Amino acid sequence: MKHLNIILGFLFTFHLTHAQQLESYIQEGWRNSSSIQSFELRYAVAKEKIKEVNTIPNTQLSVGYFVSEPETRTGAQRAKFSIQQKLPWFGTITTRENYSTAMAETEYVNIVIVKRKLALSISQSYYKLFAIQSKQKILEDNILLLQTYEKLALTSIEVGKSSAVDVLKLQMRQNELEQHKAVLKESFLAEQIAFNTLLNRGLGIDIVVPSEMNMPPEDPITNTESLQLNPELLKYDKIYESIKQSELLNRKEKAPQIGFGLDYIPVSERNDVAINDNGKDIIMPMVSFSIPIFNKRHNSRTRQNKLRQQEITAQKEERLNHMETILGKAVSNRNTARIKYNTQKENLKQAKNAEEILIKSYETGTIDFNDVLDIQELQLKFQLNQIESIQLYYTQAAIINYLTNQKNKTI
Repeated sequence: MKHLNIILGFLFTFHLTHAQQLESYIQEGWRNSSSIQSFELRYAVAKEKIKEVNTIPNTQLSVGYFVSEPETRTGAQRAKFSIQQKLPWFGTITTRENYSTAMAETEYVNIVIVKRKLALSISQSYYKLFAIQSKQKILEDNILLLQTYEKLALTSIEVGKSSAVDVLKLQMRQNELEQHKAVLKESFLAEQIAFNTLLNRGLGIDIVVPSEMNMPPEDPITNTESLQLNPELLKYDKIYESIKQSELLNRKEKAPQIGFGLDYIPVSERNDVAINDNGKDIIMPMVSFSIPIFNKRHNSRTRQNKLRQQEITAQKEERLNHMETILGKAVSNRNTARIKYNTQKENLKQAKNAEEILIKSYETGTIDFNDVLDIQELQLKFQLNQIESIQLYYTQAAIINYLTNQKNKTI
């Protein structure tokens, strides 16, 4: 339990500037999640079962009255009182508690898993909102840039150095960007609904996302061995342990049950004769054993438990292979995001240089607005691609952290 708490505590701690806000959303999602609450209730039930098994069979009491009193040498028997208590074999109750505890720990791992998955979904949606918002800002800046070019084109028309067609092209380009901006607005609203749904709160609540997120200077080393600590794999270990405890319990239940009892029979005193022990009541202590001689159930359970352990081992290996594949893809995609980001950064720098050359050309009266549109379009493309690279990087980093519990201090 303590080990799993530590794992959960390190969840998604790789953020820096936007860490507190995102962490706040994740905590809110955990508090509001009906799915998490359901698993927590299941865990509470499992813990209560530990108390349930810490019991012994009911004490049996019985009372009998002789309608026709049997006569004995020492007097007539009037009634019979019996008490009996069966006890499981030594250590059975403790073994039951261990089995129930193992089952409870399995339920606890389920809570950790669902929390981590929800945190990952919230993070991915959060980065998508950042990307959409950043693209909207870029479009706004480019629209303003085109409006500046439009003014230059109008001035050029007055001096006969450009035509009205150049102005119309610039205006059409602005219309396209306005359309793109409007579409992004709808995308943001849709993603906002999805985000608020993850937090299980009002769909129209505004979301605060960072205005800027930068690519970290370097990537942390990914430790694939830490995959073994992922709760999705630890769950198989807990299930395996519960099966092991189930087999120990099966062996205990295969042992005899011991019973202790006492019979008490009151006897009436005889008046017609004087004898020793006349009217002496009968007290009979008893010990009983319940032995499963012909019961094949326990042997069958042993075979079932062995098969289940083999099944769990195979399932864990399959899941580990799948997670290693996902981790490899995530690392590759994260590296790809950095490569693309650096390329777009260099292209954007060159596009800025080309823009400056065009502006200087305007001062000499040789500006070509077709070149202006081409450069503006390229510049916009590079800026949008750069935002997508940042989104891809952080999304893949979140997946890597989910799989490996990696703590990245550089982001």
